[in-house]
Amino acid sequence: MAKHLLLIAALLCTGQALADDTRTASPRSVDPDGFTEPLKQLKFNPGLDQREFERSTLNALNVYDPLESWNRRVYHFNYRFDQWVFLPVVNGYRFITPNFVRSGVSNFFNNLGDVPNLLNSLLQFKGQRSMETTARLLLNTTIGIAGLWDPATKMGLARQTEDFGQTLGFYGVPGGAYFVLPLLGPSNLRDTTGLIFDYTAESQINFLNVAEVSDNHPEIWVLRAVDKRYTTHFRYGQLDSPFEYEKVRYVYTEARKLQIAE
Repeated sequence: MAKHLLLIAALLCTGQALADDTRTASPRSVDPDGFTEPLKQLKFNPGLDQREFERSTLNALNVYDPLESWNRRVYHFNYRFDQWVFLPVVNGYRFITPNFVRSGVSNFFNNLGDVPNLLNSLLQFKGQRSMETTARLLLNTTIGIAGLWDPATKMGLARQTEDFGQTLGFYGVPGGAYFVLPLLGPSNLRDTTGLIFDYTAESQINFLNVAEVSDNHPEIWVLRAVDKRYTTHFRYGQLDSPFEYEKVRYVYTEARKLQIAE
């Protein structure tokens, strides 16, 4: 009996020692995200060369673009105009105007933009968004003094954009061919039609009499364009890729699908 007890004790001690050695010698490799060796079972095709990989990647970014030759020329024009004209003007605007003035200008034009936002929300039967946009217009136009301030956002009513291109997409109208607009950038045939509708609607509604005054004072349109570029963070060349055109085209197309689906 004593021999059996001694044998069992020896086996237990040996097992404990082996377990301790195993933990010490080969600790588990855990990635920062919590997964254990996620690439261990991943196998690569050794016959896949770099050129084939790049070609397959570009195919994944493929978008219907029958006007690609023309679009690339416009894209290059926008690139150079942005580099030589737009950004220097924006930098000068930022240098000569205080931050509160720039904020007031942006708030004012955003308040004007909430008019087509409301119209398109109604056309898409988005009841809650329509009520929130209506509340924004009332608060910012009155308390915010014609939209120079944005008290609605501080009250929890964030600005949400809706345009007629999204409205057409809501009713199932396809985007059609990809199209790069001079100065305005990425678009497609559906969204270009939507821009025309939104511009016409804003002019006809003539909220705060801005559209009528702008006809006699084109500098208002210039200021609006400068403010739009000032608040747009995209910079040509920031992707640092020879395939920037393809990536911008793909991101725009997919982003529009998400905006329409929300």
